[in-house]
Formats: sequence, C-alpha cells, structure tokens
Amino acid sequence: MALLVHLLAAAFGMGSWMAVNGLWVELPLIVNTLPEGWDLPSYLTVIIQLANVGPLLVTLMHKLRPGYLREAAVIYAILAIGVLACVLLAFFWRVTTVVGGAPHSTAFFIITFFLSLVDCTSSVTFLPFMSGLPAKYITTYFIGEGLSGFVPGLVALAQGVGMASCVNTTGNTTQNLTGGGEEWTLQTQYLPPNFSPEVFFSFLAAMMCVSLAAFIALKRLPRVSFDLAADSLVPELSASAPTGLDNPGLEPDGGSPLQHQTKEKNRNQPVVANSNFSVYELGFIYFLVVWVNMAANGVLPSVQTYSCMPYGNLAYHLSASLSSVANPVACIVAMFFPNRSLLFLGVLGVLGTAFGSYNMAMAALSPCPLLQSSPVGLALIVLSWVFFTGAFCYVKVMVGVILRDKSHSALVWCGAASQLGSLVGSVTMFPLVNTYKLFKSGDFCNTKCPL
Repeated sequence: MALLVHLLAAAFGMGSWMAVNGLWVELPLIVNTLPEGWDLPSYLTVIIQLANVGPLLVTLMHKLRPGYLREAAVIYAILAIGVLACVLLAFFWRVTTVVGGAPHSTAFFIITFFLSLVDCTSSVTFLPFMSGLPAKYITTYFIGEGLSGFVPGLVALAQGVGMASCVNTTGNTTQNLTGGGEEWTLQTQYLPPNFSPEVFFSFLAAMMCVSLAAFIALKRLPRVSFDLAADSLVPELSASAPTGLDNPGLEPDGGSPLQHQTKEKNRNQPVVANSNFSVYELGFIYFLVVWVNMAANGVLPSVQTYSCMPYGNLAYHLSASLSSVANPVACIVAMFFPNRSLLFLGVLGVLGTAFGSYNMAMAALSPCPLLQSSPVGLALIVLSWVFFTGAFCYVKVMVGVILRDKSHSALVWCGAASQLGSLVGSVTMFPLVNTYKLFKSGDFCNTKCPL
C-alpha cells in the first residue's frame, strides 16, 4: 500500500508543470511552422506571466472568503482543463487567423494560456492538498514535479528534430535586358522528426490523464491507508534536510510543503528577527531571487531562438531538451549536496550570469554568431544553455531553502520577488524582440555570413 501511495503522489506531481515544460521542448519543431517564427518564445513568456491570474484569484479567495473555495474541486477542474487543452493543442496548434493584417497563431496562444493557467494554479492547490498526507509523500510529490520537466525532455530527445536541407526551387520567368530566364532560389526544407508534434501533444494529454487519475485515486483511498503506509516505507527525512525541489519562483505565494509544518509562532515574526543574516545579506538574497528569475524565466527564454537557431535546428533542439532535463537534475543535486554559503551562491550566480551573457551575446549577433559553421560553436551554445539553467536552478532552490528556514513571511516575499523578476524580464524583452526588432532572424540556406 505504501508503494502505491508513493507512485500515486509522484504521478500526481508530474501533472504540475508537464504541459508548459512540454511546450518549451517542442518549440524547436514548431517555431519554423508558426507565423511568429523566432519571436514565438517571447510571446510564450508573456502568456505564462498573464496566466498567474489563476493563482492570484485562488489566493484572494482564500484570504477574502476562507473555507469557501473547495480545494479538491479546483484541482479536478484544472487537471480536466489541462487534459482538454492538450487534446485541442494536438488538433489546432497550426490554426492561424489574421490579426492586424498579419497571420498569428491565435489558437496556439489561447490554448497555451489555459495550459499555463493550469500549471501556475497547481502551485497554490497541489501542495495544500499534499500537506494533508504524511510528510514523506510530499517529498515523493516533489520528485514527481521534477519529472514534469525531465520526462518531456527525454521524450523530445527521442523525437529528434527535422534536419534542414537546401533545395533549389524555380521562380517565375523574369525578363531582363538580355532576355527571359528562370530565377533559381535556395529554399530551406526540414526533414520530418521521428514522430510529429501532434503525437507529442497527445503524449502530454495522456500524462495529464495519468495525473488526474492519480489524484482521483488519492482522494478515494481511505485515510487509514496513509496512516498505515507512513510507517512501512521510506524513512522519515530529518526536519532540517532540504527537499531540494522547492521552487518559490513557480509559487506566487512563496509556499512550500514544509512551510505548513512551521510553528505558528514563527509565521508572524519579521524576517530579520528569525534570521542570522544582516539587512545587507538579506538584501543580497532577495536580489539573487529577482535577478535569477528575471534572467531564467523572462530575459533569456525570449531570445533562445536567436541564440541557437543560427547554429541549426539541432542546436535549438538539444538546448531546449537538455535544459529541461538539467532543471530537475540541479534540484536533485541541491537536495543531496546543499550549500547555503552566500559566497558560494553569489559565485554560482555570477557563473550562471556569464553563461547567460554568452547566450545573449550570440542572440545579439544573430544571424551570424561566433563559430556559426563550426561544431565547436554548436557544442558551446548547447553547453552554455545547460550550465546556465543548472546553475540558476541550484541558486533558486538553495535560496528557497534558506528563506524557508527563516519564517513564513520570508517565503512570501521570496515568491513576490521571484514573480516580480519573471514579470519584469518577460515584459521588458517582448517589445525589444517584437516591436524594436533588436534581434535578427536568418535562414539556414540563404543567410550569408562572413567567414
């Protein structure tokens, strides 16, 4: 019985961010099909931030009408919406409409908003439900949440990416001073991947169904099953051991499962009173929260196409898929090898910033970045994205662990700072990419770059 409960908790956790993570790793295959092209990621970052209206409404309901909102009903609703949205995405992701005289992926954007609404709202509904179970199942839930990024990344790697080839095409016959003739142009054609985006989105729908089924099973299991299982499997973690999978950047209220175990007397005390850190050290911690989330959730994802696509579809595919895998791996590393030293976290933040700066520099140089035609350039951009994601993820986790041990209000401010950073990053980059066109796209076959 204990093993069953652990499996159900992990499957339930996988549904938390499966859809959004799946969209990001699938972008290399759809960015060349949808009319937004290389600007598509900048749209997604803004849409995901808009979807935070979901957790905001849930939080306000809990504050203004305590006990009025039925938690289980909300979870049933958002998981059902997630399943339906993934199914609709498989059928309608290519559908476009003309807006402002230009075609736009309206169906894709609307469905993406609802998928983001599901995942963002899960941050303030799944954990409170899990807090009603023994603490060790919350740890299993976080393992499942980590798999929500790991599994789509592995499936995307198995899917592969359509390799580009250049094909001669003939245009209309043109007249010039010397007579008529055919105009030959090179056109980029992409070979099909191992399976289509429709199959991948159907896989996401199936995984959301698994999460919904796991939640139904957890609700139907008698309470005595949890109590009996609590003593039969998986030793209890010490209260001081960090979970390593806390991600306050994804939780607008700064919540974590362990905060519900904090003594009531600590919940209302000021941050500094419960901390051994000085005001300057706390300022540095919150600066890290804002900076890391601004870069990782807003600024750099908006230009990932511009930093990777000049090296080819394979570079973008590997960067997106391996970065998705690196995120939960970094969380697991933080769980088993925690380091709370502010000096270490500061150095790691600088290192992550260096990798991010390289990614941004290559995006600014698009469509002709450094070492464009060299395998070394492809390897560097992929590794830079992976190390950037891993370093900043470790920093986010450890900062969350530090503030979790201070007070409830510290985590609340951590959640606010992370959302502020993400919002500022995405809103800042959107006009730079789409209005001012500071970043230039290219074509695999027709872009001529100096050697």
